[in-house]
Amino acid sequence: MDKSKISSLLRKSEGEKLDYKLKISLNTNGEKKELAKDIAAIANTHGGRGYIIFGVEDKTKRVVGIEKDDYIEEKIQQILSNRIDPPVPIRMEYVEYEGKILGILTIFKSYQRPHQLRQNGTFYIRRGSTTDVARRYEVALMFQESGIINLEMMPIYESKLDEIDEKLVYDYCKKINLKEEISIELLENIGICVKTEEGKYYPSLGGLLVFGKHPQIHILGSSIKVINDIEKESIVKIFHGNIMYMLDEVEFYLKNSLKYYNYPVEGLYECIRNSLVHRDYFDFSREIVVYLGKNKVEINNPGVLMTEDTISSILKEKNPSRRNNWIYQRLLILDDKMRFLGSGMGFNRIKKSFENIGNVKFFNIYKRNLFRVILPGVKYKKGF
Repeated sequence: MDKSKISSLLRKSEGEKLDYKLKISLNTNGEKKELAKDIAAIANTHGGRGYIIFGVEDKTKRVVGIEKDDYIEEKIQQILSNRIDPPVPIRMEYVEYEGKILGILTIFKSYQRPHQLRQNGTFYIRRGSTTDVARRYEVALMFQESGIINLEMMPIYESKLDEIDEKLVYDYCKKINLKEEISIELLENIGICVKTEEGKYYPSLGGLLVFGKHPQIHILGSSIKVINDIEKESIVKIFHGNIMYMLDEVEFYLKNSLKYYNYPVEGLYECIRNSLVHRDYFDFSREIVVYLGKNKVEINNPGVLMTEDTISSILKEKNPSRRNNWIYQRLLILDDKMRFLGSGMGFNRIKKSFENIGNVKFFNIYKRNLFRVILPGVKYKKGF
């Protein structure tokens, strides 16, 4: 690593991909565990490569230097091999800086996330400059992004097959020219239910969300909350049901609520459609929230963008990654209004809807596992 790169790093504070340590000490099991934990956390945290710089005080960033150990990379590699599953790709090098020797540990971007500490089975990530235990939805997201698991096909053990709306299943089969009697085998083949190792059948997460009568009984937070604050009194409405039912109900409510206003409601609809397709349904604690206000309209959606997608890349690309591809494909077929065609280009449609009204802002908030869209407020009534 050249000195200009080191200077650039040292100008930064500790963060999710950068850590300073005064010295390298690997004499005890506790010290080895702490280093393995920090490396796994940086590798698990979203973004590119990360760095641990040895020989720098973490608070003052004063360069104090360390002594060289020609076998240190081999020692660290051995620690990672024994303590992290799968091991993390790293490189260790020494660089002279301001007359002192610094140790630069590069933690390369990992395509095998999540990395787990073997000793206690825990997954770690970085929150700012702190190494912390990853939450359940964060671990699930890493597994899903790596393709190891498909959360849409996760069985919902407390649910029952009679909670699936057979009419919806029949309509779906008719649309795809599948002429079979509705049976457990058919539901399993489509992915609406899952057979466990015990031989029992349960609706899948995706099956309940798309074909269920009332998925919110088991999938908490899969509803939509609308906070209407454009009139004198604030009104809060919560919509339940499967995805298609909720979408129809929410669009009908918004159409009536905004019928006296000059507001590009199609752009708002597009935000909600994208939220229903791309949200993180494993985050049971929060629903999609739509806020209607005079100064802004805000849509908050649980779940950041998938993999390496960014807001700018999605604005340029016509086929970004989808978190819930099984759900998306079923909605494409079920929706007679064809509202999900071209999904993935929604950002541009949203911006175009409001180009004569005001700015549209997108926020991808990793720390809160939240995607937020802020639209212009509802201000102008028709005829005024």
